[in-house]
Amino acid sequence: MKYGARNQLQGKITSIKKGDVMCQVKLEIPSDSTMNSVMTVESLEDLGIKEGDNVKVIVKAINVLLVKE
Repeated sequence: MKYGARNQLQGKITSIKKGDVMCQVKLEIPSDSTMNSVMTVESLEDLGIKEGDNVKVIVKAINVLLVKE
């Protein structure tokens, strides 16, 4: 499958927090960091994602913000 997004990482699902409609999927990425993705519970179930799965993380954003603290 081809994607328009060029920012792609491999990650491992570490936890899933489900609500009634939306869910939050937390994953580890190779840089010893974590990321989160928010999606509908329906999408989560359609993709068959569960804790411990290895997934490809595809990032496509209108804005990418850098902050120097």
